[in-house]
Amino acid sequence: MQNTPISIHPHSSQTEREAALRQVYQQVLERQPYSYERRILGRLEKDFLANRIGVRRFLRELGQSEVYLNTFYFNTSNYKFVERCLKHFLGRALLNHEEMQHYGNVLARQGATGLITTLLDSEEYRKAFGCFTVPYARSQSCYESPKAYLEAHLLNKEHAGRRGHAVPTLIWHELGLNCDTGVCRHPEADEALEPPLPGIADHLPDYFLALLKGNNQELDTATVRELVASLSPQQRQALQRAIRA
Repeated sequence: MQNTPISIHPHSSQTEREAALRQVYQQVLERQPYSYERRILGRLEKDFLANRIGVRRFLRELGQSEVYLNTFYFNTSNYKFVERCLKHFLGRALLNHEEMQHYGNVLARQGATGLITTLLDSEEYRKAFGCFTVPYARSQSCYESPKAYLEAHLLNKEHAGRRGHAVPTLIWHELGLNCDTGVCRHPEADEALEPPLPGIADHLPDYFLALLKGNNQELDTATVRELVASLSPQQRQALQRAIRA
């Protein structure tokens, strides 16, 4: 994700505006548009390159377009969409659960376009990017906590869909989930579990069964120790269960 500011103004050249356009797409779509998407965005691009609309207006129209919503909204959980919007339009990760809840409520009440409008009209956006600067991945001078720093780093390095479309970074990081395959799993889910022990008779040799049943097999201590040492872990567990029974 680009973290070098790119700005344009009313007197910017065509080349400068084209560079800004590419950067907007890279920041918001995390790629350049496909050919069919270019046709959908054609009028918007022309207005931007002709200086009829500025950066923030272009961002608003792009965020409300079917290109953006099909990519990031319709196949995504609400909180994951909130996380992506902050990344794309404010250049940062969610700060905490309170912020996630706040913007989640905005999304629930006002919809996707209302959330994007709220971000672009915010005081934070104005101070960070003003009227002429394309949003970019921002590094804060002071993070709220080591966890906040790590989550911002993870999010800025994450490509769309790499860690799925459901669980925000804030959540999967706290829960210790591994989402690198696009499906979030806890590491313990992949650990092999020992099957439950079957009946004792399936695991203990005949001489132990005879001894436990009271058959008069005379075994000295050394022999018993040698036999116990030869048992597998499952057989030892079965023996312990039998003795306690």
